[in-house]
Amino acid sequence: MLNQNKNRKVVSSRGEGRPDVRRVPIAVGAPPRSIVLLHGVFSKEFFYQLKKKKIKEIFVMEGRPNLEAAQINCRELFKRNIIPTLISDNMAGFLFFKNLVKEVWIAYQFSDLDGAVCDIGALISAVLGKQHKVPVYLFPSGRKTGFMGKEKDLRMFKNKMIASKETRAYAPLVEWVPGKYITKIMPI
Repeated sequence: MLNQNKNRKVVSSRGEGRPDVRRVPIAVGAPPRSIVLLHGVFSKEFFYQLKKKKIKEIFVMEGRPNLEAAQINCRELFKRNIIPTLISDNMAGFLFFKNLVKEVWIAYQFSDLDGAVCDIGALISAVLGKQHKVPVYLFPSGRKTGFMGKEKDLRMFKNKMIASKETRAYAPLVEWVPGKYITKIMPI
């Protein structure tokens, strides 16, 4: 049950008070009411179709470990005069919690009647969509990747080491999204 008291404090396990996360404002620069959350790298044809739909507000997930989704999707959106809002991959749940996502669009590499192979992290986006009763649409990917990335891709960021070479890293690049989480697979 939500407490409507704006000064409400939540007590942590250590007994310290902190502001209620439900009251955290949306960051400056974020669209006031986003419509679409993009996950993965989409085909060029997808962006031509997107322009025809007159979409104005889009959240773009960064696409770790190599940030390819951020680079490619943002570049293609800017070419079509659509200003994206870039988010880190782990912010998706917060956006759903704030009721800012109205549709989830995921790029897939392969699909059949049982589901689809998508970029890593797509399953989280699809599960969040189903949980929050937001439709999840799949569109063809703009590229094919291998199944596993390089360990160094997780240990490095912008060519700087963020974890020692001795640190093991697990870097799958794709995952299976079961059909029960998919509203529709869209042909282009």
